[in-house]
Amino acid sequence: MNTNLVGPQETFLSELQEHVREGRVSRVVFAKYSGPELGLVRVTVRPVVLRDVASLSVVASYATRDITKNYDVPAGLEEVKTLMNSGFARIHLLTAEEDIELAATRKGAWTLRRSRVSRAIESSPTHDRTKTHSLRLDEPFLTELGITDRQHRLIPSMSRKWKQINKFTEVLENAITQSPLRDQHRIAAVDFGSGKGYLTFALYVLLEKKLNREAVVTGVELRNDLATLTETAARNTAFSGLSFVEGTVEGFGTDATDIMVALHACDTATDHAIHFGIANKASIIVCSPCCHKELRPQMTWPTAIHPLMRHGVHQGAQAEMLTDALRSLLLEACGYETKVFEFISPEETSKNKMILAVKRATPLSLTEQHEVAEQISQLKSFFGIRSQTLETLLQRDRLGHAAAGSEPEDATRA
Repeated sequence: MNTNLVGPQETFLSELQEHVREGRVSRVVFAKYSGPELGLVRVTVRPVVLRDVASLSVVASYATRDITKNYDVPAGLEEVKTLMNSGFARIHLLTAEEDIELAATRKGAWTLRRSRVSRAIESSPTHDRTKTHSLRLDEPFLTELGITDRQHRLIPSMSRKWKQINKFTEVLENAITQSPLRDQHRIAAVDFGSGKGYLTFALYVLLEKKLNREAVVTGVELRNDLATLTETAARNTAFSGLSFVEGTVEGFGTDATDIMVALHACDTATDHAIHFGIANKASIIVCSPCCHKELRPQMTWPTAIHPLMRHGVHQGAQAEMLTDALRSLLLEACGYETKVFEFISPEETSKNKMILAVKRATPLSLTEQHEVAEQISQLKSFFGIRSQTLETLLQRDRLGHAAAGSEPEDATRA
C-alpha cells in the first residue's frame, strides 16, 4: 500500500502529531470508507494511557463488531499514516478548539478545511469529558515537576497526570465560585498527603494566577524525602505562598483553613482529614478516598440479598459506597452541600471517586438535621454498622464542647 502523503495530507498529519504531543486531541475519525475490507464502516483513534504510557487506541468499527488495537504514540501515528491512504474519503481531527477535516474529492484530490468550535476534550474512550485545560503548559512548575520538558512540551508518559491536574483545578475553580470564598481575597489551603506536589502546585497557581487571590497553600506529606523535594521545587519556582512540610493530619496545626484537600488518603485517614476540615471550618473540603476497609468487617445484610453479597467484589463495592455515603451525610449534617462523583475516567485511574463538600450559605433547619440524622441511623442499622471513624470524631467534639459548656457550630446529631 502506498503510504506516501502529499500536500494537505502532510499538513494534516503534521498538525495531528503536534496536537497529540500537546495533549489536545479529542479523537480522529476516519469515515466514508470505500476500500476492499468487507464490512468496515469507520475507524476512531483516541489518546489513552495504558500502564502509565501515553498511547493511541485504534477502534475499527464493522457492521457487526468492533476491533480495538492499542499502540504507543509513535506506532499509533504510523498506523494513522497508513489509514490515510486506505480508502477513507473523510478524516476528522477533533480538538478542544477546532475541527480539521481532510476530505477527498471525486477526482482523488485532497482538501483541508477548518472550523472553530468550543468543545470539552474527551478524557478517555469512555466519553467522560473534561473542559479545556485550566492551566497552561508553559507554567514553570510543570517543568520543575517533570510533566513538561524544557520546551514546555507535555512528556507523553505524564499525559494522564496532566488530565488529572486539569480536572482537579476545574473542580476547585467551580467550587470556589459557589462557596463563601468567591469574594474572599486571601485563601488558605492545605493538601494532606501531597506526595510529589502536582495538585498542590496546581492549586496554588489556580488561586494566585487565574483567580488573582492571595494564596497560602501548604502541602503536608508523611514521607520526609518527598516533603523536602517539593519544598525545594517551591523555592525554585519562587512561589512565596507555597510550602511543604513533613507531617500528618493529626499532627498538623493551623490558624485558618479555607480549603482542605486530601486525595487518595487510605481508609480512615480520609475521615481524619474530613474531620480536620470540619473542625477548622473550611469552606471547601475535597477528598478522593481509597482503601475502604473499616466498615466491611462490620457489615451484615438481610437474607434476601445474600446471593448478591456472597461475592467478595460486591462486598467491597458495597463497603465503598456505604462508607462514602455516610461521609457525605455527616458532612451535610455539619452544614455542607456534598457531591460524590467520578472526577476522571476509570481508564485514567481506578482511584477516581471524589467527595466535594462546599459550606452552605445557611445552616440546615432542625427538621433537615433530623432527616439527615435519621438517614445515617437507618443506613447503619440496615448494614449492622457499629462505628464509623468520622462520626466518632464528630461525636467526640460534641462531647468536648458540651463539657466546656457550649455546643459546636453545625454539630452533627447523628
